[in-house]
Amino acid sequence: MYNRKIQIIYYIFFLSIISCEKKEVTFHQDVKSIIHKNCASCHNLKGAAPFTLISYEDVAKRSQMISKVTTEKYMPPWPADTDYSSFLNEKKISQEDINTIIAWIEGGKKEGRLTHNHLLDSILAEKEVNKPDLTINMKQAHVTNGLNQDEFLMMKFPFKLEQDTFIKKIEFIPNKKQIVHHINAHLITYNDNEKDNIFNGIYSVDTESFSDIESFQKLEILNDDNTYPMLTRSVSNYLPGSEQTEYPPGIGGFIAKKKNVILVNDFHYGPTPYKETDSSYFNIYFSPDPPSRIIQETQLGTFGISKIIPKLVIPPNEIKSFTTRAMITKDISILTINPHMHLLGKSFLAYAITLKKDTIPLIKIDDWNFRWQYFYTFKKMLKIPAGSEIVVEAVYDNTENNPDNPFYPPQEVSERVDFNGRGSMKTSNEMLQFIINYLPYEQGDENIDLGLK
Repeated sequence: MYNRKIQIIYYIFFLSIISCEKKEVTFHQDVKSIIHKNCASCHNLKGAAPFTLISYEDVAKRSQMISKVTTEKYMPPWPADTDYSSFLNEKKISQEDINTIIAWIEGGKKEGRLTHNHLLDSILAEKEVNKPDLTINMKQAHVTNGLNQDEFLMMKFPFKLEQDTFIKKIEFIPNKKQIVHHINAHLITYNDNEKDNIFNGIYSVDTESFSDIESFQKLEILNDDNTYPMLTRSVSNYLPGSEQTEYPPGIGGFIAKKKNVILVNDFHYGPTPYKETDSSYFNIYFSPDPPSRIIQETQLGTFGISKIIPKLVIPPNEIKSFTTRAMITKDISILTINPHMHLLGKSFLAYAITLKKDTIPLIKIDDWNFRWQYFYTFKKMLKIPAGSEIVVEAVYDNTENNPDNPFYPPQEVSERVDFNGRGSMKTSNEMLQFIINYLPYEQGDENIDLGLK
């Protein structure tokens, strides 16, 4: 009996030793799935990032950088609070996954048993199958100023079609990913009896030097009677880390006539000390059928349907809060939302309050970062019933403690309220804007998976 007890004790001790041994962490068995899920949506052959993180060699070469940016929570960028609301393509790496990456590096970055790279296969297959129907290149390549300063341009991409056409998607492809920070584009489509030559005028304007009306004049995109042309809702948006929104069949799309202009009203190049040449372009995908449901767009706050209270003026050396709110008069189904502030932004919160006083969370960003602004797409359409009030609460930090403050010492900053005023696109001014893409509600909308293409 005594010998039996001794055996059991030794057996338990042996098991405890085995359990304490560190599991060998390898790339293919442990790390690859983490990187592909959280990083490779941007870091791939056609993604927004300037280099790939697909193969073992890709990741091993940049392992120390990956460890640093994930540990410091700088990457992957996802400002929105995932506990408050959920969206498609969330990039939120867990601490457990970070620990696995660190263990892999400290263990000698072992490759492990080779497994099939399904992600690379799917990217190549999509690239081969999903070819654009039309590519619209820059008519003139842009050379950056080389002054290590941001550049903000308005740029036009004119194109002609043989007949009126339905467009399913317009996709922006940056040529120099290292310097293209973000773009926001709209579509202008002219009638046959208007605009004899859409290729007249210059192709880009420095929006920090000219007013909006001056920019439109120089681009020669005003109507023949010198009025502003009709712009569609946003047709394409780009920000490093973002993914092009594509909705399920029948939802969204645009009608293009024979004469068209893609207008990038906000083309932002990041600072670089070198003169870089960029030739970014757009891919256009046609649809044989018109969309059965046209997406509508509205915005709260600056240039929107609701006032900002109090007036958006941020005194120096202050942290100040503002609100804007709008009533929803009919049932709607929200697809995407875009919160927008500039460099003084500190936090952003948006929600809806129903007539029954229920709260519908929309988005919560506790640590605003001007460099990471997404069009967030809900996983399923979000119903907002008629009579609900959408509320936005925004906080701005105009103190020396804000590392992004464009002024030292801090100066009074306000929104760009004068649409036709000089410098209306300056980032050193402020905005409070909440853009909503939605559909009139139909029964069952809340069950439609927006991730299905």
